[in-house]
Amino acid sequence: MKRIFLACVMGLCCWSGMALADNAVPTDTDPVAQKRAMALAAKLRCLVCQNQSIADSEADLASDLRRQVREQIAAGKTDEQIIKFMTDRYGDFVLYEPPVKATTVLLWIGPLLLLVAGATGMVFLLRGRGKEQEGVPALTPDEQARAEALLEGRTLPFPSGKGRK
Repeated sequence: MKRIFLACVMGLCCWSGMALADNAVPTDTDPVAQKRAMALAAKLRCLVCQNQSIADSEADLASDLRRQVREQIAAGKTDEQIIKFMTDRYGDFVLYEPPVKATTVLLWIGPLLLLVAGATGMVFLLRGRGKEQEGVPALTPDEQARAEALLEGRTLPFPSGKGRK
């Protein structure tokens, strides 16, 4: 009975190892092509992760895109042709640095617009604070003396006609 159990456990371990085997990165025999493929993969965004390049992502789509890049390099295509193929197929979003054109201009000037809007908001906020305090009357000498006494821990009697009754 122990042998059957041990055989099942070993079979399960081997099976789980095979399930993880698809994550292995294929190696090329040509180091120049491999370096070129990695450089291209670093320029392309993973459409699943969206904040990682296909070189860094472990998503299945990223693996497929890396395979397509390697296949196109093996077919003799240039970097520009490969990038054009990817953008034709997936759009400019696949590029980490999309080109400046009418459809992507907001991506390029958006951060600047947000910075200007934030600075403008701060200016109006700080100017508004000064205007709020202009309508507040200054303390009378008696009120000033009482405030100083309270801050020092002393108490002064209220002036006649004011305060508690």
